[in-house]
Amino acid sequence: MLAILNNIRMLLLASWLGAAVFFSAVVAPSAFHVLRALDLTNASEIAGTIVTRTLSVVNTSGLVVSLLLLVTALALKESYGQARFVIQIVLLLIVAATTAVGQWVIAAKMRGLRAAMHAPIDQVAASDPNRIAFAALHGYSVAALGVAIIAGLIAFFVIAKRQIELK
Repeated sequence: MLAILNNIRMLLLASWLGAAVFFSAVVAPSAFHVLRALDLTNASEIAGTIVTRTLSVVNTSGLVVSLLLLVTALALKESYGQARFVIQIVLLLIVAATTAVGQWVIAAKMRGLRAAMHAPIDQVAASDPNRIAFAALHGYSVAALGVAIIAGLIAFFVIAKRQIELK
């Protein structure tokens, strides 16, 4: 039964990691590339809207998955060594925190800045303070998801190591 629970945990984490990496490496860059190639006057605005919506799903699912994995880690606590258990908890807390901050702090501020610009971002001067702040927040958003992915990947290997020992 413990091995089955651990397999489910690995599947959940691997699924989220796949979605997060696919979003970061394929969806976001492709949306901007394709729409800008069409030479639309508001290509970045449209691509940003697509990316924002998709990132919302990635961040929210990252939080949900990490919280589920934290709860199930407690059920498996006795089957892990103390150090491996603590490392797993810390890594899953990092995933939960970075995805939550990415969604409900950084993305929320970015949406507020986009609304305050009163024009599509493509039409706002690069020197505009709101656009500069938006660009800085974008960097924080990328960093937050990157940290979540790295922590999730390490957590996956910690969980997978335990899976090998359960056999």
